[in-house]
Amino acid sequence: MVTALLSAVLLAGCGGSSSSATEFTGTLVDPPFEVAGTTLATTTGEDLSLADPGARLTLVFFGYTTCPDVCPLVMSSIAGAVNRLDEDDRSQVQVAFVTTDPKVDTPPVMQDYLDGYGIEQAGVTAVGGRASRDETVELGESVGIFVADAEELESGGFDLGSHGSQVIAVDASGQAPAFWNQDVSPAQLSADIETLLSES
Repeated sequence: MVTALLSAVLLAGCGGSSSSATEFTGTLVDPPFEVAGTTLATTTGEDLSLADPGARLTLVFFGYTTCPDVCPLVMSSIAGAVNRLDEDDRSQVQVAFVTTDPKVDTPPVMQDYLDGYGIEQAGVTAVGGRASRDETVELGESVGIFVADAEELESGGFDLGSHGSQVIAVDASGQAPAFWNQDVSPAQLSADIETLLSES
C-alpha cells in the first residue's frame, strides 16, 4: 500500500501541466490530497483541523522538537521563507508544526521550539499541534507522509528522517496541492508560496 501511495504521489507531481510548473520548485499534486479531518490540540489552547485550517495557505511540517538535524533544517527554511514575504502575503499564511512525538512535545515545549525560529515575530501565525499516535498516522497518510513506517523513538514517537521531511501546502479548502522536499531553499519556498497565493 505504501509503495502504491508513493507512486501515486510521484505520478501526481509529474502531472502538473500549467505553464508555471517549470518555475515551481515544489511538487504540484493533481488532484490534490484531501486532508484528513483530524483535530489537533494546539499550543494556543485551541483545536485545529487542517481540513478547515482558517488560512488561505498553511505550511505543515511533521517533526519533533528533539530532532537533531532534519527538523531544524526544514524549520529554518520555513522561517526564512515567510520572512521574505511581504506583509500582505504573511497575513494569509500560517505554519503548523505537527509533532510526531506527543509524549515529549507538550504545548509549552512546542511553543518554545516555535518561538526559537521567529516565525510569529515575522507576522505569521505559527502553531504546534498534537494528536494521538493513531490520529497522527492518519493525518500524515492523508498528505503522503507515512508516519507509521518511520523509526520509533524510545518515547513512543516517530523519527521520520529524510524520507518524511516534506513541507505540505494546505489551502483554505483543506486540500494539499503541493509539497516541498527538505532541500528547498528559503528563496525557492517563498517564491512558491507567492505563486500559490496568487492562484488561490
